Amino acid sequence: MLLEMDSITKKYGTVTANQDVNFNLRKGEVHALIGENGAGKTTLMRILYGMESSTSGQIKVDGKPVSFQDPTDAIKHKIGMVHQHFMLFPAFSIAENIVIGGEPKKGVIFDRKQAIEKTNELSQQYGMPVDPKKKVADCSLGMQQRVEILKVLYQGAEIIILDEPTGVLTPLEVKELLASIKALAAQGKSFIIISHKLSEIMEVSDRITVLRDGVVTGTVNAAETNEEQLSRMMVGRELVKLERGNKQIGKQVLEVSQVSIKGNKTKPLLDDIQFNVNEGEIVGVAGISGNGQSELLQAVAGLMTVDTGTITILGKNVTGASVKEIRNSGLAHIPEDRYLWGVSKEATVSDNGIMGHLSATSKGGVLNGKAIRTLVSGWVNQFGIKTGSLHTKAQYLSGGNLQKLIVAREIAQQTPFLIAAEPTRGVDVGAMEIIHGELLKRRDEGAAILLVSSELTEIMKLSDRILVMYEGKIVGELEAATATEEQISLLMAGGKAVG
Repeated sequence: MLLEMDSITKKYGTVTANQDVNFNLRKGEVHALIGENGAGKTTLMRILYGMESSTSGQIKVDGKPVSFQDPTDAIKHKIGMVHQHFMLFPAFSIAENIVIGGEPKKGVIFDRKQAIEKTNELSQQYGMPVDPKKKVADCSLGMQQRVEILKVLYQGAEIIILDEPTGVLTPLEVKELLASIKALAAQGKSFIIISHKLSEIMEVSDRITVLRDGVVTGTVNAAETNEEQLSRMMVGRELVKLERGNKQIGKQVLEVSQVSIKGNKTKPLLDDIQFNVNEGEIVGVAGISGNGQSELLQAVAGLMTVDTGTITILGKNVTGASVKEIRNSGLAHIPEDRYLWGVSKEATVSDNGIMGHLSATSKGGVLNGKAIRTLVSGWVNQFGIKTGSLHTKAQYLSGGNLQKLIVAREIAQQTPFLIAAEPTRGVDVGAMEIIHGELLKRRDEGAAILLVSSELTEIMKLSDRILVMYEGKIVGELEAATATEEQISLLMAGGKAVG
């Protein structure tokens, strides 16, 4: 066995993140580690990578006990980790990012030419083409993911840990990444993948280990299981089938009319965008990342100024209005970047929870502690948010639990209009079930919802109408009930819908 983690336990005070966890990895294997948010997956891998110390237990590499004080020790034992949030220097070239920490030198001077040569050799050896001279800032997220993997390969990694590797990738980039993982495994590299996306796990994995509340509930061969069984192992119950009420379209809530944003390059960020969202419907926006979806949402929410056109909410022209004015006009907003737009990381769970709910949790400018605890505790229970207490700082929650807090807070606003951008990014199947159910409930109650998701299955499952964006334009509108994945994918790539 290449790697063995025996009886790993990790405690933070009275909280147990991992309890007697056994996990192993064979050479040339892809072994997935799955579980709900807060199940202990990332903690276990942080221990393996030397970022945390276990309370008890032992790690063996090639049958020999090892002890890691920091990631440098793990790298020395040929273990590399690609984190969920990429750790690259945007201003540096691809080659510079790959060799950093082990830079080739001519005397005492960095040898850029040799760095480029080594990057080319590495990319050819592993079938992962890159342009060594290109700045990371100009790379797609899929290319940045590739650079991260090449970086750990350059460090000599034989075991590669991937934490939510497809969370921000387009469908095409996901396919390319999974193909690369399979090819590298065939060359003898071994992978541990943390992911919530069961279809991808089933496609790429050899074995799958499931954690629930820090305890292993089972290890299965991918060829001998299915998504339903894995879901039961993760959440401990059968998932409820999504129920949609009958569509009851009401009055127009959002109108976007001929909106354009010039941007700094030759092509506009948004080009003559025109659509509307009505009461009692979910309008989904599909598109490959970088085709204007983010700018559209920011324009509607008041986070970006439009150059031409108008945005109207419930008959009120909010073009150029402040974020506060737009929210007061009837908007709630689940942002696509939870850290940038969604929370204050230094603030507590309860303080983040009451943002936008001050009128319900205060009187005469004085906060009501009991009302705050009741409100936020209700969301913690309903959405299964795992936190030590309501006084825990947001930065100490896992990404998925933070996402659930934001979703709960914004849906509870009960506004006539809701922007839901990547609402289930990084959450587990149980939380996804709850979030999808709550979005449909708001729709059935008459709310107008604008949904943007990089998950095409999510767009098709929740939407009543689907808009497709390409190069800053809306290039197609489809009825979700009759739309096919092929039609949408073709429009996303700049083609024309058929059928």
